[in-house]
Amino acid sequence: MCVYTEKEYRGQGIAGHLLHTVVADMKKKGITPLYLITDLTDFYEKYGWEFFCMVQGEEDPEQIRMYIHR
Repeated sequence: MCVYTEKEYRGQGIAGHLLHTVVADMKKKGITPLYLITDLTDFYEKYGWEFFCMVQGEEDPEQIRMYIHR
């Protein structure tokens, strides 16, 4: 659900490796495209994700960004 990298481990490609592993595993299982929601900008694009649209959760007061990986 959430991914967090401690400050001293950032910039080492850990999150990118995790994203690549998940995408590869889902693709191997025939699950594509993938979607994620986040309030981050300029992060997931580095790993092949594209901004898709803004979405509103049932309990969320504001919209949040949805990304797609094809």
